[in-house]
Amino acid sequence: MRTFTWGCLGLLLVAASVHAQSVVPLSGQSSQQMQQDMDYCNGVANNAASSAGTSSKAHVGGRVRGAAAGAAAGAVGAEVRGRQHDEVYDRAGDEAKEQYRQNRAGQVAAAGAAVGGMRQRQERRQDRRSQNQAQDSAHANAYSSCLQGRGYQVNP
Repeated sequence: MRTFTWGCLGLLLVAASVHAQSVVPLSGQSSQQMQQDMDYCNGVANNAASSAGTSSKAHVGGRVRGAAAGAAAGAVGAEVRGRQHDEVYDRAGDEAKEQYRQNRAGQVAAAGAAVGGMRQRQERRQDRRSQNQAQDSAHANAYSSCLQGRGYQVNP
């Protein structure tokens, strides 16, 4: 019987190491009671972790904002570039000037959309990392607190 108890205790300590913690009973709990308490506390910790990571910012419209900024910058840049060559720019008709500005605005808008999309993806990845860290921390704290409240010593 004694080897069975030590075997179960060893198994429970290995199972607890999944959480990178060792659990030691302080009130002489049986291995069966330890397993029940650990299962219960794991459920409590899962609930705490799921509620900890629910705040998410909506990152939408990055491509549109980038394209709009790029189009504006492209049109202004085309106008400035045209003014640098006054003799040629003055001889060009209004329709040619407008076509040049529109072409340049379209090119820079495409680049702006790509940059905006990239920034949006980076923000989303960072939010997911932050949420995962918050969930992991909430899970570990809730698990440890629950077990301590049930009469166990929890060592990291």
